[in-house]
Amino acid sequence: MPWELLVWCVSVVLFLALLTQRYWESRLPFWLRGMRDSPLRWYLIGYPLAVCRIRFTWRRLCQNVDLSVMRRSRYTAVSRDTMVRGTPIRPIPPRLGLIRPTLLGFTVRVHLHPGQTPAQFLGNADAFVHAWRVHAVRIISTKRGEVSMIATHRDPLADSAAAWNAFPAPRLMTAVVGRLADGAAWVMDFLAVPHWLITGATQSGKSTLVASLVTALGAQPVAILGIDLKGGMELGLFEKRLSGLATSRAEAIILLRQVIDDLGRRMDICRADGVRSIWELDENDRPVPVIIVVDEVAELYLAADPAGKKEAVECSTLLLRTAQLGAALGVHLVIAAQRFGSDLGPGATALRAQLGGRICHRVTDETTAEMTLGDLFPDAVIVAQAIGEHEKGVAVTTVGGQWTRARSTLVTPDQARQHSAATSDRMALGDWNE
Repeated sequence: MPWELLVWCVSVVLFLALLTQRYWESRLPFWLRGMRDSPLRWYLIGYPLAVCRIRFTWRRLCQNVDLSVMRRSRYTAVSRDTMVRGTPIRPIPPRLGLIRPTLLGFTVRVHLHPGQTPAQFLGNADAFVHAWRVHAVRIISTKRGEVSMIATHRDPLADSAAAWNAFPAPRLMTAVVGRLADGAAWVMDFLAVPHWLITGATQSGKSTLVASLVTALGAQPVAILGIDLKGGMELGLFEKRLSGLATSRAEAIILLRQVIDDLGRRMDICRADGVRSIWELDENDRPVPVIIVVDEVAELYLAADPAGKKEAVECSTLLLRTAQLGAALGVHLVIAAQRFGSDLGPGATALRAQLGGRICHRVTDETTAEMTLGDLFPDAVIVAQAIGEHEKGVAVTTVGGQWTRARSTLVTPDQARQHSAATSDRMALGDWNE
């Protein structure tokens, strides 16, 4: 009896504390207010409440969104005097698995009824969000007959980038550029995905992502080439670190021709050693990996006079050849654009087919979002278009065969200049093709 009384008293105290939280929380000392963002609060209070809410609402929620099935009576007999024997008909929801806590929410597996598909759950994701009172619910299917529901109780991308933990790069040719929606590190792996396309409107965070990428790669023994047709205003901050910088279409053609010549030299090295990739060569004999960053690629394709059109065609051809041949030879492309559509010409569409990594920030037209994500993940186009003006740096990216929201780390111009000066000895101009 005393133990039961103690449990009831504690339960009543916790219940009253939750009801009056808005009144006493603001009066707490400053060091106690930090507990609001502590993971301990989620594990001790938020997670148990979420489990209770899910368990108590699951049957009614599935019935309201038509995810339950009706099981007929097992035995039914009909005669002159009608008599029915069996269990009463009641909706049966899909079987809910164990609800596992994570740092930012929880995950749970759901076993589908025969005839159900993951698309039915995807269409009701908003219903789960409101019923469970969480920030977001993501539905994925990694096993036949099951779906995994990944919920986050708060938006990790809303935190200040200065408060994020620094994630070290896993290995060479990988760059940690921010944080994913599940709180994990946002890693751009050029060994897994050789070429990337980054789109976004003005002040959407595209340049911030490019700066974060160059900063992360600048500390590694790789050559970084820049093509910035906005007069070098963006990539010029890293000029001391870059192994080459082109600020006009004519300079870009010269730089890309050097890259094509270097690709031929790398082919000869691989053929002489009997390998199909520079990564199979001995580390001492391996050519320097090259990252080519193109800021505002539309300026390379658009031209107003015949001479400019001839240069645009040559730039398009050189970029396409680099994308087709460079993956195994250690030459990688990062293409950034405010808008990217088929109106730039057939070369743009052909180039897009070679860019396996896709990142879409806030855009002002539907075509750019569809060109960036539509051919891989059509459902991600709507999510990209829903990014608001206040969500600077937030983007939709492809990670591990799926899409997710992410936010890049803010790199200020002063930080970019300091990093460029500190890493200027990494790769001098001209060393990359020797």
